[in-house]
Amino acid sequence: MFVAPNSLQWNRQRLLSLLCRKWGLKPSKMLSLEPRKWITPTKTINLPNARHVKTQVEYFGQISIGSPPQNFTVLFDTGSSNLWVPSIYCVSPACAEHARFHPSNSSTYNEVGTPFSIQYGTGSLTGIIGSDQVTVEGITVVNQQFAESVSEPGSTFVDAEFDGILGLAYPSLAVDGVIPVFDNMMAQNLVELKSQTYPLLLLNRNPESSAGGELLFGGFDTSHFSGTLSWVPVTKQGYWQIQLDNIQVFNSVVLCAEGCQAIVDTGTSLITGPPSDIKQIQNAISATPVDGEYAVDCNNLNMLPDVTFTINGIPYTLSAEDYSDGMAICTSGFQGMNIQPPAGPLWILGDVFIRQFYTVFDRGNNRVGLAPAVP
Repeated sequence: MFVAPNSLQWNRQRLLSLLCRKWGLKPSKMLSLEPRKWITPTKTINLPNARHVKTQVEYFGQISIGSPPQNFTVLFDTGSSNLWVPSIYCVSPACAEHARFHPSNSSTYNEVGTPFSIQYGTGSLTGIIGSDQVTVEGITVVNQQFAESVSEPGSTFVDAEFDGILGLAYPSLAVDGVIPVFDNMMAQNLVELKSQTYPLLLLNRNPESSAGGELLFGGFDTSHFSGTLSWVPVTKQGYWQIQLDNIQVFNSVVLCAEGCQAIVDTGTSLITGPPSDIKQIQNAISATPVDGEYAVDCNNLNMLPDVTFTINGIPYTLSAEDYSDGMAICTSGFQGMNIQPPAGPLWILGDVFIRQFYTVFDRGNNRVGLAPAVP
């Protein structure tokens, strides 16, 4: 019953706008362990019928809130922790184009009334906190607090193919101390445990697969990746933050030579990093400025260098086809983003990276598992 997790039919500028609003920034103008035995998932969410517009990928699917259920399409975001959907009382143009939650139509709704605000680059999404039952593919979480947005800034969400966002990061990122949906699943014993672990998995199958992807709670599927999962410890429990050993472009340009921090974020479309480092990558892959962006020649992709991210001693390589969008003029999947301390400096491994690798977000052991995805 889930829709595709994949290409949002936005243009790239709209995607960059969402990325910058999420992080409150302006983009630069320069710009292994043996696997566990098969762990049976408690629930599998199929995300079919992907349209692979390669740098325009997000993961979204359906949930319901309330009794009787009110359906919403949400972005599954490992870079945030709150659930929010538009309220029936929202007056912003973005809300008018999407499903809106009507609290008086739900017999299980309880008003919490706490003001809610998430700051974006050009404004803030504001609303109030409510509580109701939330169902994700047959898993019903009771007394789940969520935000009902009454104001959504600018035009970022107007054309989005999702109504709201369901955050899958750690509780420390949650605005107003709201317990995230997945944490409530664990607390309410809704996720079946195997091998004493609480795995949450977001699978993006190989982009050549027509099946799209799937989201599993409580397990992972060995048939969708090759080799073994390589586990990477989470270095800071907020985002899914890990250590990068280094980044190489065709064994010549070496960035992050002494290691650097990165987050694995399904809610960010591109791969971002410090503007000076991204500029070196753009130069190394022969990307040229086009209308304020960077592009590579699609006719010569086989001549362009690979970009390799080494993580916990394991290389993860992206070919030119992987980091470009495959159109007549291929847009670079790299973007400069200057994230200041204390959060930064920070690389973001967004969907340009994630779609090539089967990814396990393991809360029980505070680690991320990666392996090459297969169709």
